[in-house]
Amino acid sequence: MPLTLYYHPLSSFCHKVLIALYENGCEFEKRVINLGNEVDRAELQALWPIGKFPVIRDHARQRSVPESTIIIEYLDRFYPGQHPLVPADWESALEVRLWDRFFDHYVQAPMQRIVADRLFGTHGDLTKERALLATAYRMIEHQMASRIWVASAEFSMADCAAVPALFYASTLVEFPDDAGHLRAYFERLMNRPSVQRVIDEAKPYFLHYPFAEAIPARFR
Repeated sequence: MPLTLYYHPLSSFCHKVLIALYENGCEFEKRVINLGNEVDRAELQALWPIGKFPVIRDHARQRSVPESTIIIEYLDRFYPGQHPLVPADWESALEVRLWDRFFDHYVQAPMQRIVADRLFGTHGDLTKERALLATAYRMIEHQMASRIWVASAEFSMADCAAVPALFYASTLVEFPDDAGHLRAYFERLMNRPSVQRVIDEAKPYFLHYPFAEAIPARFR
């Protein structure tokens, strides 16, 4: 196999990369990393001393590529699928990169802080995080009013980022009742074959998610 993905099946940022790999039809091996295991952690840090997944090892080019967005850009360049996940047109690519960053910073980041609070029992004030998710939902609702995919005519890197961000965030702060465009977009994402494959692979691990009880039964 030309590629090895170092990841964990429960990780939202790993889901983002897995979706891209499945969309592109890439051949790759999987290496599940348990950060609580010293040997696993050392193996990951040998590739990326920061010690965070996902990381892809490109054996043909003898290169380790970290960070979900950078990995997807790399895959699009060296292991492209039928449809680019980052458009060739500069304006379209800028929009895709903007919404990729939007989902990572304004949906994933507050979601992860809320999850970490429960995981570590810190009982912090999460008002700002929940308010940020509510604001993000309103912005996505507005963006999706006349669109199929969030940033371009075709499914893109931004949609790869949207999947895990919205999947996990919706277990913490529900989508508003009047956010019909957001809800319809979420359903389109969930019906994507690459997304269904990632969710199916994650199912055995969902019991370890701190808000497992909030995951809809159809995904468990």
